[in-house]
Amino acid sequence: MAPPSPTRSPAALVFAATIGVGACLLFQVQFILGKQVLPWFGGAPAVWTTCMLFFQVLLLLGYGYAHLVGSRSSPVAQRNIHLAALGLATALLLVRVLLWPSPITPSDAWKPAEGDIPSLAILGLLLFTIGLPFLVLSSTGPLLQSWYARCFPGASPYRLYALSNLGSLLGLLSYPFGLEPLLSVTEQGWVWSAGFLVFAVGCASTAMLVGRTAPSSTSDASSPAGAPAREQEAPPTARTRLLWLVLAMLASVLLLAITSQISLEVAVIPFLWMLPLALYLLSFVLCFEYERAYRRGIWVPLLLVSAGCTTVVIHLGVGAPMLVQLCTYLSTLFFACMVCHGELVRRKPAPAHLTGFYLLVSAGGAAGGVFTGIVAPAAFPDLWELPLALVAVSALALALALAQPSPSQAGPSSPALAKRLRRARQVAAGLGTVFVLAMAIALAQHAHEQFDDNLHVSRGFFGVLRVDQDWKDENRRTRLRHGRIIHGFQYEDPELSRQPTSYYGPGSGVGLAITTHPRRTAKQPLRMGFVGLGTGTLASYAVAGDQVRYYEIDPDVLALSSGPTPFFTYLRDCPGTVEVELGDARITLEREPDQGLDVLALDAFSSDAIPAHLLTVEAMQLYLRHLRDDGSVIAVHISNRYLDLDPVVRGLAETLDLAVIRIDDGQDDALVYTSEWMLLARDVAAFEPIVALADPTEVPEHEGPWPRWTDAYSNLVEVLE
Repeated sequence: MAPPSPTRSPAALVFAATIGVGACLLFQVQFILGKQVLPWFGGAPAVWTTCMLFFQVLLLLGYGYAHLVGSRSSPVAQRNIHLAALGLATALLLVRVLLWPSPITPSDAWKPAEGDIPSLAILGLLLFTIGLPFLVLSSTGPLLQSWYARCFPGASPYRLYALSNLGSLLGLLSYPFGLEPLLSVTEQGWVWSAGFLVFAVGCASTAMLVGRTAPSSTSDASSPAGAPAREQEAPPTARTRLLWLVLAMLASVLLLAITSQISLEVAVIPFLWMLPLALYLLSFVLCFEYERAYRRGIWVPLLLVSAGCTTVVIHLGVGAPMLVQLCTYLSTLFFACMVCHGELVRRKPAPAHLTGFYLLVSAGGAAGGVFTGIVAPAAFPDLWELPLALVAVSALALALALAQPSPSQAGPSSPALAKRLRRARQVAAGLGTVFVLAMAIALAQHAHEQFDDNLHVSRGFFGVLRVDQDWKDENRRTRLRHGRIIHGFQYEDPELSRQPTSYYGPGSGVGLAITTHPRRTAKQPLRMGFVGLGTGTLASYAVAGDQVRYYEIDPDVLALSSGPTPFFTYLRDCPGTVEVELGDARITLEREPDQGLDVLALDAFSSDAIPAHLLTVEAMQLYLRHLRDDGSVIAVHISNRYLDLDPVVRGLAETLDLAVIRIDDGQDDALVYTSEWMLLARDVAAFEPIVALADPTEVPEHEGPWPRWTDAYSNLVEVLE
């Protein structure tokens, strides 16, 4: 009896639908859980990198499971094993219906405790939350392609891989434009769980179909009987397998490094996680579905040019406009992924070896995650993984393009043409080598300049901290930089060392909120809370009897202001009482009793990006609970190169019926930088002494309601400058 045709059999549609739904769910769950745990760990860029590390490793394990089941077991055994795995994963979700807000979103009781190591806490939480269902989902692509090849001998299963990546891409796009703005995280968890049940039914159906096929007579159980000669070809060489691994790893490293760079400089939100990942998946779709889309003569030069532009942007740093940075980084990522994945397609094996191929591709992705998430932070004092990957992928692309000509370039029709081609290739090799070497030298020089004359450098989960010194008006000062942004400085001169500097001068919004507070003018002690320690500059406003309470998530920042010989002495020299609570400010404030604060200042930044979870309606309600009375003030630091956060804060005030004013301090000299602060209070009367000394900035023109950010939704696009 002839095997069913994949173009006629409804069974083929079951395979296609199951692979598409599984891939969509595979990527949606990454954003749902990433969104939930992001505020639990301070909104740091490393949260997403750690999540990606987990998902890539689980993807590798899923591909390993698919390879073992698909190549070592009989069809009946494959059916039984996978049905059992599907049943366990489904049962786990059903049990959690009774325990959690949704089957995949744990309750607040799972928030990290003080002293937890962030990366380990995230990995453990994700493993317990979604480990088994994600493992089953991650095995779907290679396993069902293997089953498809068995059920439809002679049909290429690689189109299903393109379909899988298309489903993944749809899963990505559906999150920021569908799930996130319409549903809370808990509701998203319910929708996803319902989708998983649909997937489980479809996957179980394919398992039943493959269980009816005859066992293979070859040593490789994944090779269907009567397979074409190509399926019986010799297995790929060790060199080819190594190249699969390296190509996949370089694409993965660039994906994670560029995502971290964008998150660090702009904001840590799912929308900016989605863009790089969408381009990464799009390259898979194009290369595997439309093999002619990859042409070395187009994509390799584009990669080299974009890599050169990225080198320039890295040198410019925050001096480059945000849109220029985004376009440059994302273009480079896409061109690099097209080259890496296009070269993978050129070397893809016969369907008999496809599970091993996908296993090594997944291993390369996981290796990239391990390198970026674990090795690089431990081995490199700065974000060197991006420059290293940039040089490596450029050099490899050049080497592959020159070492192995495209089919259209092979076999010239005349000796003269062959000679001209050899000369052209020699010239291209020379120019390309010089270009890559120049790029490597430029990036190495930039890395050296970043560490020139630094007193201290540390890299942790929350980023890179640098302490250096410079001279201003014949006075030496010590500066703190997080990423590329100065986060405060202190003069060594005893007469200046207690002065508020940088963004916290007497004319700043926070400075006025403290110095004009009625309790200050009445000589009564103040109780002040500051979210974000920095150099501790705000402690300079305290007088004897005041209580200062800092909320700082990064222990490396605290270390700079503590110990017997701190780099910054604002805390040590403060005449009031100083307390520092380590951990995410929101979690700490949720767990502790009302603090009765007179002034609460929000000054938490990661490089130039502010954690979005500190500017939501739920966060503001929490802050209000900790204020003393109607005369208390919340000061929000909104200085930013790329984002206009004024509408966001006004949206919070509108939603919660708060009074709000904006104070822009235009002073910019050796002591103070220009700064932008917004002040909120329950009663507008709290601003009267401030308005007497400074003119608030006029309310910007705006039609309709102000933006309303919540824990479930925040829109970066609406506040881009």
